[in-house]
Amino acid sequence: MGKKAASLDGEGWFGVPVRPLVPLDRTSAEEEIAAFADAAREGGFRRLAALLSAPGPLKNFLAAAFDLSFFLRDCARRRPEMLDRLFDEPLDHRLRSLAEEIKQVPFGPDVTEQSLMASLRRLKTEAHFLIALADLAGAGAEGTVRRLSALAEACVGTAVDFLLREAHRQEKLKLPDPEKPAEGSGWIVLGMGKLGASELNFSSDIDLIVFFDPHAPAIIDPLEAGDLFARLTRRLVRILQDRTGDGYVFRTDLRLRPDPGSTPLAISVPAALHYYESRGQNWERAAMIKARPVAGDMKAGEAFLKELQPYIWRKYLDYAAIADVHSIKRQIHAHKGHGEIAVAGHNVKLGRGGIREIEFFVQTQQLIAGGRFPELRGRETVPMLAVLAARGWITAEARDALVRQYWFLRDVEHAIQMVADEQTHTLPEDDEGLERIAHMLGFADREAFADAFRQSLQQVEGHYAALFETAPQLSAGIGNLVFTGDVDDPDTLRTLSGLGFERPSDICRTIRGWHFGRYRATQSAEARERLTELTPALLQAFGETRRADEALMRFDCFLAGLPSGIQLFSLLQSNPTLLKQLATVMGAAPRLAAIITRRTHVFDGLLDPGLLNELPNRSYLAARLSALLEGTRQYEDTLDRLRIFADEQKFLIGVRLLTGAIDANRAGMAFSDLADLTIGAALDSVIEEFAVRHGKVSGGAVAILGMGKLGSRELTAGSDVDLILLYDHDKDAEESDGEKPLAPSHYYARLTQRLIAAVSAPTAQGVLYELDLRLRPSGNKGPVATHIESFVKYQREQAWTWEHMALTRARGVAGDAEFLARVEREVEEVVSQPRDTAKLAKDALKMRALIEEEKPPRDIWDLKLIPGGLIDLEFIAQVATLSGKITGESRPTGTAETLSRLSPDFADSQIVQELFSSHSLYSTLTQIIRLCLTGPLDPDDIPPGLVDLLLRNTDLPELGVLEAHIKETSRQVRKDFELLLRGKRT
Repeated sequence: MGKKAASLDGEGWFGVPVRPLVPLDRTSAEEEIAAFADAAREGGFRRLAALLSAPGPLKNFLAAAFDLSFFLRDCARRRPEMLDRLFDEPLDHRLRSLAEEIKQVPFGPDVTEQSLMASLRRLKTEAHFLIALADLAGAGAEGTVRRLSALAEACVGTAVDFLLREAHRQEKLKLPDPEKPAEGSGWIVLGMGKLGASELNFSSDIDLIVFFDPHAPAIIDPLEAGDLFARLTRRLVRILQDRTGDGYVFRTDLRLRPDPGSTPLAISVPAALHYYESRGQNWERAAMIKARPVAGDMKAGEAFLKELQPYIWRKYLDYAAIADVHSIKRQIHAHKGHGEIAVAGHNVKLGRGGIREIEFFVQTQQLIAGGRFPELRGRETVPMLAVLAARGWITAEARDALVRQYWFLRDVEHAIQMVADEQTHTLPEDDEGLERIAHMLGFADREAFADAFRQSLQQVEGHYAALFETAPQLSAGIGNLVFTGDVDDPDTLRTLSGLGFERPSDICRTIRGWHFGRYRATQSAEARERLTELTPALLQAFGETRRADEALMRFDCFLAGLPSGIQLFSLLQSNPTLLKQLATVMGAAPRLAAIITRRTHVFDGLLDPGLLNELPNRSYLAARLSALLEGTRQYEDTLDRLRIFADEQKFLIGVRLLTGAIDANRAGMAFSDLADLTIGAALDSVIEEFAVRHGKVSGGAVAILGMGKLGSRELTAGSDVDLILLYDHDKDAEESDGEKPLAPSHYYARLTQRLIAAVSAPTAQGVLYELDLRLRPSGNKGPVATHIESFVKYQREQAWTWEHMALTRARGVAGDAEFLARVEREVEEVVSQPRDTAKLAKDALKMRALIEEEKPPRDIWDLKLIPGGLIDLEFIAQVATLSGKITGESRPTGTAETLSRLSPDFADSQIVQELFSSHSLYSTLTQIIRLCLTGPLDPDDIPPGLVDLLLRNTDLPELGVLEAHIKETSRQVRKDFELLLRGKRT
């Protein structure tokens, strides 16, 4: 029966007929499945070989699945027996069998930690493979998340049981029943987040918090229990997440525990209860909503959560708690009235209309009302939407739409992750990648998927915005606001103080100025009337930034430059999201506020319906720059327009990053493309203008090498630009052919100085970029322009190791195309020349030590200089590049891509993943901080709007957790740095 059904439509394997899948490349898929059939035949899997050789829906499904998912293809190649078993045991039964096998592993007679790790990885891989196949076959996200959560729970429970039995054998614990090791052990392992809610995604971390009951029957010495369970927890993490030849089980995250920066990995129950009752924060209450015992002493875990109930579910919220709930809500932006949503590069979890918007609404309502309504205390998102509808908090239509879109978005999330088993929530940016996701989800093509995806996100964000508008209000009116006459109204001063303004009298005077019509924007009666209606909302929005005075004064400067105000005031009044964005810019992002104050018309860009839909890539920016420069004749006019364009686009790229329309990586590329294009245009203008008087040099050509963050396409909003200008000319050229001829070396030195002035000199329109040419040969002592032959000779014969390391990030950004190609070939030859790897690593270590000595980090937020920070990551990437330890054909200049392509003989897959994830974290934080602030971040004085941005983009609940995460990340990076460059484990 099983064999026959399998050969027909897959029902014998999956319980239902398989969903038809279309491969990306039909020819390649057919060749791949034929080769797989041959391998199965050679391996003795005759049934599987026969299935894969004969026509049929199941064969077609597998061919498409392996073509679409590298993860599935590689798993099947390595272990074809995982498929062959389905002839005898349908998938559901096999998953149950695997769960039983996982649970029995620790009870084997000769089990060791190494054998346990190998068994768990083997069994988990098979289960993961089967769950992915079932998902593609049409099982749906609801079934997939439950299967994944059950798998994770089984693996954690098995590892815990093994460690408890071992501690019992070593007489560190005295278990009441070694055959049921968890019972009475006192070791409490809570699943948090998606594991706690049984909503795990395909490549998810698992969030755990570990406690222990010092009075449990198994504990021999309560005073030693803390150290014992901390060691066991550390081993638990190693068993689950260390990468071996068999892969890993689950990446494990313990950062949701109380005060993670300073507490042990396992915390005693009394200490935990004391912490939550005395210092617990509302984000921790929100996190505990999903908490569930998943391993260890389940009874002790349930008892602990029961004792926490009054902390989690308060009958009444105080004002501070209400403010915190508002803060949680502020972390998710309800974007209304901003038109189309970009599909390419969209983050399906954190982006507009994404999964988190649905989850956060449910959680905030649970926090507000769960104390009074016990039915709102569930862990799972979808059932809680049903309860909200039953209580009349949302309509049945909203419930049905959000449930439907929640599972659709979870399907999309799983497809993204199943391609290569990567922990990502971002859709591909390329057409082929989007086509792949579309096919995995059963769509005809990427256009059909994009339409459905946009509709889904728009439905979610529409309901989300309406939910927050119609949700029960937490507070009444804000109080008196009277700005007439010359004397301050005492009640108004009190209201302003309550909103967070520190100088209420100055604020009153400023607002009276608006109403007296002192600015062009407020001269008409209608404009003043609209502004009066808007003022309470403005004051509330600025008050929430905790930089209320600064925010309002920046808005006042903005207002002073507006030619008219009626349209703006009406727009802000009807669009709370836009008002919120403006307040965020004014309160949390002084750099952007300076741009919008200096160029008030850039605000118009926010009204463009396509703003958040268009990716600011090179072609997008080039088209707009070309349109702006069209018709310009005057040299000075061109330079001014370049400054205007760069300011506007920096602002709009920044807004996209603030709103989550693009991530930090895309922002870095956009800022770099903007610099390439504007500096390239400035170079063209300088060359043309310079030739008017000095003519041209015979055979002359110029190329600009982008270095540093420009070269690696990681530029931030406030970055200087590192350049090297190279030139060439005919060998017999003696001077230029203009009215005032110059010798070639003098000609290009003067041309370069003219370019520096064109880009860096302040004009009425500001500065385009600050240029740094110190990376040229001989640094500041050398000529500002370098002949290509001198450059190559210097790099081959005289350059120091650090100069070659810097050269790994070099990228041609502007100039003569043919010459640029030659320059890049020369750079490639220098970078790829053979080197003494040991000397290279030694020089890099010496340089890192010197930097550490001469420029110690200010604090943990000095992400570049901290031990284990960005410099360590850049040095690893640069040493690997110069050592030839990068996979793939072309050499990447970006640090992130270089780290992702470290060769296996340089760094194992676990280290590669750690380094790549660490760089992603640092880059995200750096982009946002540099976007918002003009100076270093002061950890004791961070604007809450900036805090919200940092937390939303790192998906962490609280600043203390983020700081602990940075410390943990930097420790791991430094450990990897020492291992890779010094060969030393720390």
